[in-house]
Amino acid sequence: MSRHFSDSLHHHSLFLHRRSLIFVIRYPLFVASPQIEIRHFGMSAESVSGLDNGAHAGPIIPDLSGAVPISAEARAKRRIAALEDELQTMKEERGTKQRKTTYYVAQGRAIRRMVVLYTSLEDLIAENDRRYDTGLVDGLVVGTTPEQDRLQHGYITLAQTLPWLHGKLSNLDIDECEDMIKKLRKGADAARGDDTSTLKDLIAAWINQDFRPSTLLRPDDKQLRGFTHDVCGHLLCPAEWDWNDDRVKAGIRDRTSDFIVSENSWPLFLYENYSFDDSDLEKGLFKSKILIQAFKAIFTSPSSAKEADGDGDGADILENNRRARRALNQVKVKTCVASIINMKKVTPRSIAYVVCQVRFALSSVSSWRTIDGDFDYEAFWNNIVDFFENLPGPAAQRRVANFLNGGLGRFLEKNHRQDLTPEVVSKMSVTALAEQRKAQEDAAFDSE
Repeated sequence: MSRHFSDSLHHHSLFLHRRSLIFVIRYPLFVASPQIEIRHFGMSAESVSGLDNGAHAGPIIPDLSGAVPISAEARAKRRIAALEDELQTMKEERGTKQRKTTYYVAQGRAIRRMVVLYTSLEDLIAENDRRYDTGLVDGLVVGTTPEQDRLQHGYITLAQTLPWLHGKLSNLDIDECEDMIKKLRKGADAARGDDTSTLKDLIAAWINQDFRPSTLLRPDDKQLRGFTHDVCGHLLCPAEWDWNDDRVKAGIRDRTSDFIVSENSWPLFLYENYSFDDSDLEKGLFKSKILIQAFKAIFTSPSSAKEADGDGDGADILENNRRARRALNQVKVKTCVASIINMKKVTPRSIAYVVCQVRFALSSVSSWRTIDGDFDYEAFWNNIVDFFENLPGPAAQRRVANFLNGGLGRFLEKNHRQDLTPEVVSKMSVTALAEQRKAQEDAAFDSE
C-alpha cells in the first residue's frame, strides 16, 4: 500500500496500526514530506522489532523527539558496555592511586628517622623557597639564623634521602603536593610510633639485665620509670649532677628550682660507661651501650642489639645489610630498616632521633609528646643536630668526622660488593682453586 503526502498540508499524520498500538508521526509545515511505502498494514511485533537489526528493509522513521526507534534490549546492551568501561577506568584509577599511596607512605618512614623529628615538611620546603628567592650576596648566603640554617640543612637531607621528591614538588600542582606530603607524614609518624613501641619493651629488658634493679621494669608499663625509678633516674640525670647525692635526687624528684631537668643538659645515658668527665665534656658523648643497642634495634633488628658491647663500638651494621640481601641461592630474607630506607651511613639526625627515642623510653611519660615537664624534646633534638652540624671550626669538624666514621659510624662502613669485579674475583682462592683443579685434570689427561 502507498500513500503520498502533499506539501500544502499544514500537518500530516501517519497512522500505523499494529494490533492495538497506533503510532502517530506529525510533520511540520514547509518540511519536504517523504514518500513512505507500507507493504503490510498489520505488521506483527516481530516485524516491527526487526527494524532494529535490519531485518525489515524500509525507510527510517524518527519519532517525535527526532530519534530513530531502537529496541530496549539494544539500548541496554550499549549502556551496560559503557558502564563496564567506566567501571574498568575507575578500577585502574583506584589502583594507581592506591599504589601511589602505598609508595608515599613507605617512603615517608625514613623522614623522622633521617631528616626531622618534629619540624614539618612544609617548613623545610618554605625555607628552601625563601633562600632561592633571596639569592646570594657576593656569592654568600647572609643574614640567616641558626634555625634557618638547620631548616635548610634539613631540606638538603630530605632531598638526599628521597631523591625523587624535589622533582615532584616542582611538577605537581598544589593539591597533589599537599596530598603527597600528607601521605609521607603518615608513613613518618607510623615509623616513629613503631620504634617507640619497640624500644619501650627493649629498654626494660636491657635495664633489667644490665643493672639488676631491685624493682624490675615491666615492658608494658611506664609508670615506674623516669626519676621515680633509681636506675632510670640515674641514666636520665643531667651529667653535671651526681645522682648518688641524695640532695640532687630529691631536688630532681621534687622539681625544685635548683635542679631543673631541661634540654640544656646532656643526660648521663649518652656517655660511654655512663660516666662523665667535667674537664672534657665531649669525651665519651654518644658512645653509651644503651644508645648503641637502641641504634641497632631500630636500624637493623632488635636481635642485633644483643651484639653491642660497652666500649662505644658496635658490630658492623653492614654485615646485617649483607645478611638481609639475597644469598647466592636466591633465598629471600627479611631486610633491615637501614637497607629499606637506603641508609648508607650514620648521620647526625639519625643519632638525634635515636637519642630522643631512648630518652622517651626511659621516662615515665606514656604517650609521645614534645614537652615532658621542663624538658623540651624538640629543642633537645635541635641541640644534638647543632652539635654535629653547627661546628665552631676545623678541629671540631675533624672530631665529628672521626666519630661518624668510627664509633657509631662503624655500623655503616662502606659495602664493597660493587668492587668485586670479575678481575678481582679471579684472584681469590675459590676461583684460584677451581683453576688449579682444572689444570690438574688437564695434566692427568695428557699423561694418559
